[in-house]
This record gives sequence, structure tokens and C-alpha cells, in this order.
Amino acid sequence: METEAGAAAEEKPLARMFSLCNAEQNAEYQPEKRSLRIHGHSTTIRLERAFWSVLDELARDEGVTVAAVVTKIADHCQFANEKNLASCLRVVCLKYINTCV
Repeated sequence: METEAGAAAEEKPLARMFSLCNAEQNAEYQPEKRSLRIHGHSTTIRLERAFWSVLDELARDEGVTVAAVVTKIADHCQFANEKNLASCLRVVCLKYINTCV
């Protein structure tokens, strides 16, 4: 008889991911705008709440504010200066999550 743990281990990645996407997590998909200052300039960034959650965690791990993390990312991301900061933040969040797994 196959155990539940064994079945989960054999489950393919997409099936595992879809099992985590449920109505209870709808809020994570909602876009949220946050205003912050980068080098003294006020800016508004729109990201899905799931990405803000990752940035909050990253800021905690770094011991700084989310604004400080976003500023560091903006300074180091080649594409951030091409008016693509939100995309850069999303990719950094994915890379951060992948390093934590």
C-alpha cells in the first residue's frame, strides 16, 4: 500500500504547485501598490502580494526595511534603470525563494 508521503514525493511539480493554489490563497494574486523612496525619489511599485511577502521576508533577513531592499536591488539590477524595476523585483524574489529551498 502506497503511503501519503510516497504519493506526494512522486507527484509531479505542476500538480504539487496546483494543489497549493486554492481559493484560500486568492489574496496572494492580488496586485498591491506600495509607495517608497529610492535615493530620495518617491516611486510607486505594483506587485502581486505574494512578491511583497517575499520582499518583506528578505528585508527581515537582511535586517533592513523593504525600501532599503528595493533600493539595493534597483542599484544592482541592470534592467531596473530601463523602467523595469517591478520585473527585476519579481525575478529577484524567485531567485531568493529558490536559494531558500
